[in-house]
Amino acid sequence: MTKAEQAVACFGEGHSCSQAVLSTYGPELGLERELALKAAQGLGGGMGHLGEVCGAVTGAFIVLGLRYGTSDAADRAARDRVYQRVRELAERFAVRRGSILCRELLGCDIGTPEGLSHAREQGLFSTLCPALVRDASELLEQLSAE
Repeated sequence: MTKAEQAVACFGEGHSCSQAVLSTYGPELGLERELALKAAQGLGGGMGHLGEVCGAVTGAFIVLGLRYGTSDAADRAARDRVYQRVRELAERFAVRRGSILCRELLGCDIGTPEGLSHAREQGLFSTLCPALVRDASELLEQLSAE
């Protein structure tokens, strides 16, 4: 099973999009799965159902930080490398999907009761979101292969 398939399976178990991505990649980068699930929980639904940046994308951003970042505040080269990778992933995701914003991807604002109800009624969390998790995961794979 590929990492993208693992992330989609994790999402299918009921975890959020951000949890699915971070918990799939985190363990190989020193972040145990349980802690990754906890850390990413608030990022689902575009950061706590605010409809902002897609949770799959923010989960991927954290993975990029784990993979390319440093804890040394003076290491500007590492910081710049992470920022560049984050921008690249965001740009590629937006090319694939038209946006990185949850509310634009879903076509409704899940931060409102009406928007959340619409997303649920339309089955967007079970039809569209798994594809977004897959896309973010595939882009992580592409970036790490370059």
